[in-house]
Amino acid sequence: MTLIQITPYLFIVGILSLLCALGLYFLLKRLPQGSDLMKEIAESIHSGAMTFIKREYTYILVFITVVFVLLWQLFNIYTGLSFVTGAFCSMLAGFIGMKASTRSSVRATQGAIEGGMPKALSIAFQGGSVMGISVAALGLSGIGVIYFFTKDPLIINGFAMGASSVALFARVGGGIFTKSADVGADLVGKVEAGIPEDDPRNPGVIADNVGDNVGDTAGMGADLFESYAGSVIASIAIGATLTPAINYISLPVILIAIGLISSWIGVFSINILKNFNPQSALRNSTYVSAFVFLAGAFIAVKLILSDLNVFWVVLCGMVSGILIGLESEYFTAGPPMRDLAKTAQTGSATVVITGLALGFQSVILPLLTIALTIYVAYSLSGLYGIALSAVGMLATIGIVMTTDSYGPIADNAGGISEMSNSGEAIRKITDRLDACGNTTAAIGKGFAIGSAALTALALFSAYQKTTGIDAINLTNVKTVIGLLLGALMPFIMASLTLKAVGRAANKMILEIRNQFKQIKGLMEGKAKPDSDRCVDIVTKRALLEMILPGILAIISPLSVGFFIGAESLGGFLAGATATGVLLGIFMANSGASWDNAKKWIEEGHLGGKGTDVHAASIIGDTVGDPLKDTAGPSMNILIKLMAVVSLVFAPLLM
Repeated sequence: MTLIQITPYLFIVGILSLLCALGLYFLLKRLPQGSDLMKEIAESIHSGAMTFIKREYTYILVFITVVFVLLWQLFNIYTGLSFVTGAFCSMLAGFIGMKASTRSSVRATQGAIEGGMPKALSIAFQGGSVMGISVAALGLSGIGVIYFFTKDPLIINGFAMGASSVALFARVGGGIFTKSADVGADLVGKVEAGIPEDDPRNPGVIADNVGDNVGDTAGMGADLFESYAGSVIASIAIGATLTPAINYISLPVILIAIGLISSWIGVFSINILKNFNPQSALRNSTYVSAFVFLAGAFIAVKLILSDLNVFWVVLCGMVSGILIGLESEYFTAGPPMRDLAKTAQTGSATVVITGLALGFQSVILPLLTIALTIYVAYSLSGLYGIALSAVGMLATIGIVMTTDSYGPIADNAGGISEMSNSGEAIRKITDRLDACGNTTAAIGKGFAIGSAALTALALFSAYQKTTGIDAINLTNVKTVIGLLLGALMPFIMASLTLKAVGRAANKMILEIRNQFKQIKGLMEGKAKPDSDRCVDIVTKRALLEMILPGILAIISPLSVGFFIGAESLGGFLAGATATGVLLGIFMANSGASWDNAKKWIEEGHLGGKGTDVHAASIIGDTVGDPLKDTAGPSMNILIKLMAVVSLVFAPLLM
């Protein structure tokens, strides 16, 4: 049996990997949780997170049902089922990741107590690997099943649409929750009341820790899952137009199977690397996976296409993803971040101004990297090369998502440490792990936005081929109108999501203030806050606010396509991609820089906690929170969702 002949059966590799990831989860649950107080706090976080995700999925299921019926009637039931499969896989990945994240954090805290930094790092990483491997396994098995039964690119496109739709709702809803809770807890607790971060007296602390899971774990998982699926499906769509089509269609599926196996090797490598510096351990585990994947990719390309130009395209995508991650790390954790922290000595205004400038500056290198990648990929292998470079960037998503999911676990571990009075030494360990988590989150966002640009361009090219448009004519008035409307969409999305965080945070702030005033003995530590009330407030607001952005992202490209024309929709997608990528990188990096600047000051620099410098840095961090975790991440989902919706409905536009 040849390599191509086994392609339809690769979904079995995904299913086996998913079962192994679940096995890791149950092994994790057997680890000790610490004191009764630690268990109580962890259970509150878990309960709040699961309540949110169940309510969110109820809303999303209504949307999925409506779209399924629509696709069934307009196309066929197979396209509708493909859409449902993509949506289901995305939701399942988020659910598994949420369970693992909420169960891992308390065990990471206890690990720090029992074995210091190495043990805490290992547990947090293991918890993140459940999410990382699940995302990769569900992507491979989902696409593999659709490929096995249909082998029709038009039907497979429905899978990408399902994944993208759920991703936008999950990212926006989770992002609104986490940042409104974070802003409320920080402004009232740390700035107004002058109590430490994650202080158990603060009514918003539990909601803040819940938000780390629903936004940075479930939301980010859905985000990278749809990037992963979208890049593979874009490659399949373009590969179907080449000869021999079966070879070009099979290659991306085989590559992600190799990437999944490579990610497992990277996950296991942490057992050797955990005794090194945490940041180095996380980075090197990613490099281990990358090297193993490239070796396997070389063999696969040689056997299937005998065209090493395609391998260089895959390598180019992988290197591009790493470079964008390192560029993000430089601006968010390097000298520019420390220079930003120093501006807090003159007040919050200079922190905000400098952070904005830093965010704009941080866009330059990633955009040049993306542009160079597009040029090299197209020169070596045409449009198929561009799509495949995105596959190369995300093929090892298992380890990329692992290091990203590690972040909120480490953050929650710090919160549990503070609330359970585990001691200053333990808090220092969790804070150090958390700082690494912020950097890995910035790198994860770099991979997401970089792959978004490449995938959106590939999907756009597939749309152009499907509709039969030879070129996008910028002298055509309708095309220019579409271009401007598309460029406007990311700004509308940013406005909607930021205002949503502002409204939800306002309610959160008022609630926390009221509890400080009305609950006698709360500030003295003699009474408990009503944390459930805070969780309920942000849950309701987040779910209400996520509806309009999600629906708008689907309706807007269809409105342009049907009312103005197919070529105008092409201009629309080009405009949205350009401004969406720029805004996404700007917001992600500026927000992460403000966050790390605050943490750098909290480590004891420039006077440390409780000073005016620290208070100014908290204001900067508060401004950056909704940028980096709500509005910014929604950009890359937005541009891909609109592109894949256009591709799915392209036959009707013809």
